[in-house]
Amino acid sequence: MLSLAGDIGGTKTNLAIFSPEAGPRAPLAEATFPSGRYPSLEALVQEFLSRVNLKVERATFGVAGPVVAGQSRITNLPWVMDELQLQEALGLAGVRLLNDLEAIANGVPSLEPADLHTLNVGEPASGGAIAIIAPGTGLGEAYLTWDGSHYQAHASEGGHTDFAPINPLEIGLLSYLLERLGHVSYERVCSGRGIPNIYAYLRDSGCAEEPDWLAEQLAAADDATPIIVNNALNSDRACDLCAATLNSFVSILGTEAGNLALKVLATGGVYLGGGIPPRILPALEEGRFLDAFRAKGRMSELMARMPVHVILNPKVALLGAASHCLRM
Repeated sequence: MLSLAGDIGGTKTNLAIFSPEAGPRAPLAEATFPSGRYPSLEALVQEFLSRVNLKVERATFGVAGPVVAGQSRITNLPWVMDELQLQEALGLAGVRLLNDLEAIANGVPSLEPADLHTLNVGEPASGGAIAIIAPGTGLGEAYLTWDGSHYQAHASEGGHTDFAPINPLEIGLLSYLLERLGHVSYERVCSGRGIPNIYAYLRDSGCAEEPDWLAEQLAAADDATPIIVNNALNSDRACDLCAATLNSFVSILGTEAGNLALKVLATGGVYLGGGIPPRILPALEEGRFLDAFRAKGRMSELMARMPVHVILNPKVALLGAASHCLRM
């Protein structure tokens, strides 16, 4: 009864095969494929299975997009994925599509200490709900609840809720972006796409001067976010504007992580996933994140007891898809 798990993204797809005996942390076979080279997920999976020559019974795929009625699309790919169509094309007994954050959530209970960087030890409650917030290219959110025997993952699109500023700087940021975007969600200010928005506001509002060398780098770049973040963290070549941008991002992330934790009562802990948190650990450690996370008025004491961890394992979504599939 072998299981196939996949982490499906617009750029790359990770696939692996697992057995109940070895569990979700010990794949029998694993490979990574450039997604854009294949006309469909079925074609990609069929190539993988032909290479490994292992018979699988079922599959779970984490996909970067919402899953509705067993169907999903991925940004930047022409694929339309359908559970029943995949099941038939691959000759499997069952196929499930999970939102990528739901896949990450499924992986959280299997994480080990080496997979995590702890920001707040807290006092985890046995069986308490768990929140996952993941700033990467976008902002993903999910949560886990205990059903008496194991944690059940729940997807959401919470990253698209309205951005709520909590200080004068953020009020100015909201006004600035409302004029340009019409609707400002947390994803617009708390993701890889959001960091350049914060930067532009701080530059245009005169918070700090943009150096000529930085303006040249940004003008030549396809993605401004890595440049802003790297210069914010570069102690040898300090950039006040980049540092202010990252500081604002960290505070907003702390606020929204706290919002999510309150909404699901995450006494079991809060986990930061996505590609950005592991890259900015020094900024998260400075205290600005936890200050914003805990600043919930009468609920501040409750927030201080919630554990907060950064997920360091880059394959947590694949781990989660495998965990889900082995329970099917």
